[in-house]
Amino acid sequence: MGIDMPIDNRVIIMKVTVDRIEKCFAVVVLEDETLANLPLILLPEGAKEGSVISIECDAEQTKTDENRIKSKLNKLFNKQ
Repeated sequence: MGIDMPIDNRVIIMKVTVDRIEKCFAVVVLEDETLANLPLILLPEGAKEGSVISIECDAEQTKTDENRIKSKLNKLFNKQ
Protein backbone atom coordinates (compact mmCIF):
# COMPACT_ATOMS: atom_id res chain seq x y z
CA MET A 1 0.00 0.00 0.00
CA GLY A 2 1.14 3.60 -0.56
CA ILE A 3 3.49 4.86 -3.20
CA ASP A 4 7.22 4.42 -3.51
CA MET A 5 9.34 7.51 -3.94
CA PRO A 6 10.51 7.72 -7.56
CA ILE A 7 14.21 7.37 -8.28
CA ASP A 8 14.26 10.36 -10.62
CA ASN A 9 12.73 13.79 -10.05
CA ARG A 10 9.20 12.91 -11.11
CA VAL A 11 6.08 14.07 -9.39
CA ILE A 12 3.62 11.28 -8.62
CA ILE A 13 -0.03 12.11 -8.14
CA MET A 14 -2.38 9.73 -6.38
CA LYS A 15 -6.11 10.32 -6.47
CA VAL A 16 -8.30 9.29 -3.53
CA THR A 17 -12.06 9.55 -3.06
CA VAL A 18 -13.60 10.70 0.21
CA ASP A 19 -15.86 7.86 1.35
CA ARG A 20 -17.08 9.50 4.55
CA ILE A 21 -16.07 12.06 7.13
CA GLU A 22 -15.73 11.11 10.79
CA LYS A 23 -15.04 13.39 13.79
CA CYS A 24 -11.35 14.08 13.15
CA PHE A 25 -10.55 12.20 9.95
CA ALA A 26 -11.88 11.32 6.53
CA VAL A 27 -12.06 7.76 5.33
CA VAL A 28 -10.71 7.76 1.78
CA VAL A 29 -10.66 5.08 -0.91
CA LEU A 30 -7.22 4.68 -2.46
CA GLU A 31 -6.61 3.82 -6.11
CA ASP A 32 -6.27 0.13 -5.21
CA GLU A 33 -9.68 0.24 -3.44
CA THR A 34 -8.21 0.02 0.09
CA LEU A 35 -9.46 2.39 2.77
CA ALA A 36 -7.28 4.83 4.69
CA ASN A 37 -7.84 7.50 7.33
CA LEU A 38 -6.76 11.02 6.41
CA PRO A 39 -6.71 13.79 9.03
CA LEU A 40 -9.35 16.41 8.24
CA ILE A 41 -6.74 19.17 8.34
CA LEU A 42 -5.21 17.68 5.17
CA LEU A 43 -8.46 17.92 3.20
CA PRO A 44 -8.89 20.93 0.95
CA GLU A 45 -11.59 23.39 1.91
CA GLY A 46 -14.99 22.29 0.66
CA ALA A 47 -14.11 18.58 0.39
CA LYS A 48 -17.04 16.31 1.20
CA GLU A 49 -18.20 12.73 0.68
CA GLY A 50 -17.55 11.78 -2.92
CA SER A 51 -14.87 14.42 -3.50
CA VAL A 52 -11.82 13.24 -5.43
CA ILE A 53 -8.61 14.52 -3.85
CA SER A 54 -5.17 14.54 -5.49
CA ILE A 55 -2.12 13.80 -3.32
CA GLU A 56 1.22 14.84 -4.78
CA CYS A 57 4.56 13.22 -4.05
CA ASP A 58 7.37 15.45 -5.36
CA ALA A 59 10.73 13.63 -5.32
CA GLU A 60 12.76 16.72 -6.20
CA GLN A 61 11.24 18.82 -3.41
CA THR A 62 11.65 15.93 -0.97
CA LYS A 63 15.37 15.69 -1.78
CA THR A 64 15.76 19.47 -1.43
CA ASP A 65 14.05 19.41 1.97
CA GLU A 66 16.12 16.42 3.15
CA ASN A 67 19.35 18.22 2.23
CA ARG A 68 18.22 21.42 3.96
CA ILE A 69 17.33 19.55 7.15
CA LYS A 70 20.58 17.52 7.11
CA SER A 71 22.54 20.76 6.75
CA LYS A 72 20.74 22.31 9.73
CA LEU A 73 21.31 19.19 11.85
CA ASN A 74 24.99 19.11 10.92
CA LYS A 75 25.37 22.77 11.90
CA LEU A 76 23.53 22.17 15.16
CA PHE A 77 25.40 19.05 16.27
CA ASN A 78 28.84 19.91 14.89
CA LYS A 79 29.00 23.28 16.65
CA GLN A 80 31.77 23.41 19.19
